[in-house]
Amino acid sequence: MSFQAYLDKIEEKTGRTPRALVEQAKELGYDAPDVKAGVICDWLKADYDLGRGHAMALVHVIKNGPGISDKHVGSTGTHRDPSNVLWLDGKATNPAG
Repeated sequence: MSFQAYLDKIEEKTGRTPRALVEQAKELGYDAPDVKAGVICDWLKADYDLGRGHAMALVHVIKNGPGISDKHVGSTGTHRDPSNVLWLDGKATNPAG
């Protein structure tokens, strides 16, 4: 599953865009450098019933922003993404389709 696919599935599961969840995480202080991934995963599990894989995808965005490594961009593997910038504003509005 691509990184973007994880984010799209998060939206389907929660009814909230990745950007809305990132903003909520910031309001809760989860973007602070000393907040561990497990704390964020616990919050996402408790409030949104997200599993660890989906939660970790969101942890990356909360901590690092929407940019991802070029490693899988344009590759043919399972985790390939079309761009090194993730779309956070909802699957329906993604210009990449």
